[in-house]
Amino acid sequence: MGMTDAPRNPRKLRLASYNIRKAKGVDGRYDPGRIIDILARLEADVVAVQEVDFRWRGRPAALSAAMIAGHTDYEIVPVPGAGDSLGFHGNALLVRRGTLVQAVTPLILPGLEPRGALRADLDIDGRFSIIATHLGLTRYHRQGQLAAIRAGLAPEALSSVIMGDFNEWSADRGLDPLRADFAVHAPGKSFHAAMPMAALDRIALSRDITLIDGGVVQTPQSLKASDHLPVWGDVVIDRANPG
Repeated sequence: MGMTDAPRNPRKLRLASYNIRKAKGVDGRYDPGRIIDILARLEADVVAVQEVDFRWRGRPAALSAAMIAGHTDYEIVPVPGAGDSLGFHGNALLVRRGTLVQAVTPLILPGLEPRGALRADLDIDGRFSIIATHLGLTRYHRQGQLAAIRAGLAPEALSSVIMGDFNEWSADRGLDPLRADFAVHAPGKSFHAAMPMAALDRIALSRDITLIDGGVVQTPQSLKASDHLPVWGDVVIDRANPG
């Protein structure tokens, strides 16, 4: 879409992120059905899901692709060579059914523990990139991982979103690799679900994307389904000024 084709009334998009902890709840129950219910009620255009696979041989999915297809309005962004997994290194992207996915790129992230990210280039009233990730447990490695993610968005100047479990407890430190080009939003305290005290789950937006609303999903179901709560953000993209 060129600058002259930019819509006069930009469409609002709902983005969401949810670390589902392999569908094991704080009550100790493995219950993918309630995770599916929560995902369906997000009514998002794009959802980044973390810990969506078991770390066994072959990384089998903790959620059923058939359940996602049958009980939500989402499609799983396909990852080449994923096998039994729904994504890459536990990260998956769900998009509203019918969304045009133009490209999918798995990213291997540096660090002592295996970490990755998943980039998808989508076309929803225009093209933009979205990256789902689950960062490491130490700030030193998280900063290296954020730098690798930022490099994974170059050299294109696309509108971009990075979202997932950032594992960063500080409200104002540890995000230096993104500060020049992104506004990082913490929609609310999302961890631990039993007693939310930290905003670990975040949404980073390139400067041409504006957050207009956001929050954390706190329902009787979400308080039990995982150790994280889902976060969401409603955004608009300024197509006249691509990032």
